[in-house]
Amino acid sequence: MHAGLNHYLTVSVLLFCLGFLGVITRRNLVVIYMGLELMLNAANLALVAFSRFNANLNGQVMVFFTITVAAAEVAVGLALIVALYRKRGTAHVEDLATLKL
Repeated sequence: MHAGLNHYLTVSVLLFCLGFLGVITRRNLVVIYMGLELMLNAANLALVAFSRFNANLNGQVMVFFTITVAAAEVAVGLALIVALYRKRGTAHVEDLATLKL
């Protein structure tokens, strides 16, 4: 059986919805961050699927640059989360509602 474009897009939508649900319902900052990364990877999957089924490499090149930027984002984001955890002693969003030190 050959997987068509609809199959890839269905998986992409399910991953995006799962990541969105994680961002909306969770209180831990690290889990919210993982949900955001899952949403980004769902968008990358859709780009690669469209690129493959349109027989050009534009989407795949864009995904390459997106993953590169996401790697830098992960490094900066996790550093900020660790700094907030060390300063406040918690990673729960409701405890970090104010930006006062």
